[in-house]
Amino acid sequence: MSKICLLPDHLVNQIAAGEVVERPASALKELMENSLDAGSGSISVDLAEGGSKLIRVSDDGSGIDRAELALALSRHATSKIASLEDLHKVRTLGFRGEGLASIASVSQLSLSSRAEGSEQAWRVEADNGLIHEAEPAALARGTTVEVRDLYFNVPARRKFLKTAATEYAHCEDVFKRVALSRPDLALTLTHNGKVQWRLKSESPSERMRAVLGNEFADSMLQIEQAAGGLRLAGFAGSPTLSRAGRDAQFVFVNGRFVRDKVVLHAVRQAYQDVLHLDRQPLYVLFIELDPEAVDVNVHPTKTEVRFRESQAVHRFLFHSLNRALAETRAGTLAPNGDSPADDVVPGSPGTFSYPKPSFEQMRMPLAVNEGAPADFYGTLFGGLREAARAQDALASTAVADRPVPTYVLPAAPQTSRALPAGEDDFPPLGFALAQLHGVYVLAQARDGLIVVDMHAAHERVVYEKLKTALDAADMPTQPLLIPLAFPADRLDVATVEEHADTLRQIGFEMAVLGPNQLAVRAIPMLLRDADAIELARSLLADIRTVGASRMLTEKRDQLLASMACHGAVRANRSLTLPEMNALLREMEATERSGQCNHGRPTWFRLSMNELDKLFMRGQ
Repeated sequence: MSKICLLPDHLVNQIAAGEVVERPASALKELMENSLDAGSGSISVDLAEGGSKLIRVSDDGSGIDRAELALALSRHATSKIASLEDLHKVRTLGFRGEGLASIASVSQLSLSSRAEGSEQAWRVEADNGLIHEAEPAALARGTTVEVRDLYFNVPARRKFLKTAATEYAHCEDVFKRVALSRPDLALTLTHNGKVQWRLKSESPSERMRAVLGNEFADSMLQIEQAAGGLRLAGFAGSPTLSRAGRDAQFVFVNGRFVRDKVVLHAVRQAYQDVLHLDRQPLYVLFIELDPEAVDVNVHPTKTEVRFRESQAVHRFLFHSLNRALAETRAGTLAPNGDSPADDVVPGSPGTFSYPKPSFEQMRMPLAVNEGAPADFYGTLFGGLREAARAQDALASTAVADRPVPTYVLPAAPQTSRALPAGEDDFPPLGFALAQLHGVYVLAQARDGLIVVDMHAAHERVVYEKLKTALDAADMPTQPLLIPLAFPADRLDVATVEEHADTLRQIGFEMAVLGPNQLAVRAIPMLLRDADAIELARSLLADIRTVGASRMLTEKRDQLLASMACHGAVRANRSLTLPEMNALLREMEATERSGQCNHGRPTWFRLSMNELDKLFMRGQ
């Protein structure tokens, strides 16, 4: 066995480079973080061959004195911390003092800098870890670091690099993270002599649009919450704007991009009530807290952190995001981001702006009742309304197979006026016009046409009402005039006998009629039109599977979602105009009504601009 000996510094740096400089993007991250720590206002990045041939980062920061240039390329040399106390409250992005030394050991590196107040810029070069003497350089201000031929002296490591296109994509991801974290910075990215990104100093919302696109910017929710020394700011994407991967999820802790399981779990929990299946949300979140409350010295790449009070951070993030997502009521955001950018002002959801066409079309020679549009509307649909009333009257005197309408309308005189006289009187989802194939409700809004999936929308409305009632321990029940008996196995009978109180808590009352027979005596009033026997069987099966205690805690939302699905109005169910309008008004007043319980959108808008384009008006 060989003797124990100290490794030479150059070999130590190359070993460290294996941890810190995994690929060109890792080196770019270290260099850009140094520029940010130097107080730069603009950063320019030049790449060649995905960064494997050239990485050049130039900034206008504070610069480095001539006497410290060579020291900056030495291992464990830094100006950012000086004691253990500083390490416990790191406020800068870099602090280890090994980034430049590691990069210099596996590349040909030159460092040029002009410190503030200095008359001359200076440059030092490092070749295979050997640092040369400083010499004069031409540089107006700031610092420029140039890295050439990464891993030229470690062929075994160089062969693991991917194609230039793949390596550039990773470098671009690093550039985007910096761009999102600091919208006040002017940034430029050039690859193989071509400018790929040029971003000016701008507002946060404008930077989101520039980096993540119009679709995200038009539907994002702005978040600003603070509590107990924690602050959350940023933007959360609409639940209907989701992706299969996590490539558009950005979390910054005290300005540092991180991937943390606590944060990811909290965000996922906040979205689970409105996100479809395994889709991933889009968000850019900034978490600020006392530097002493978070340990950033966990991983060499500094992308992982450890919170001192992780549970408190989790609760704060979950409740903050959940509160923001609860405000996504139908009519306040453009679902799927399909509304043009001109229709919704970023940062002010629900502000509609009717796009005035810049052209005029010749009038059609048709006799239009312009004097009384409301009367015309009533005449157009009056027959349907009268037919609906007659059908309801017939159903009340005979046994009808179809369910009773879900909505109980308030006692008010019927009026034929359904559309307002002025545009200012329109509610966000407008007024119902008709029902399409028993599935969709068509409504006229101030800015175009609204299409509503009536089952998905009603399912969300019922679900939110069930949650509110259960949280308040005041679930209204509907006793059945005639109890509904049904055959059941012994496990179902035992479940009813053992968990009668739990069933009563969620609005059900069941009785045991025999060893193999049960009866439903009462159901939740919100589900009075559901199939009581089918609902009871489903509920008993869920309780047997997960247990009564878990059913009312961690599985509560799943239980209520299943109940709401049973109680929601079904497809091919004919609705009257008052019922359609009642559904629209309920949607506008219900939290998260933009998505159903499974994360699918509940409504869609076609603006007047989009309709005009379909018919080529003005072209």
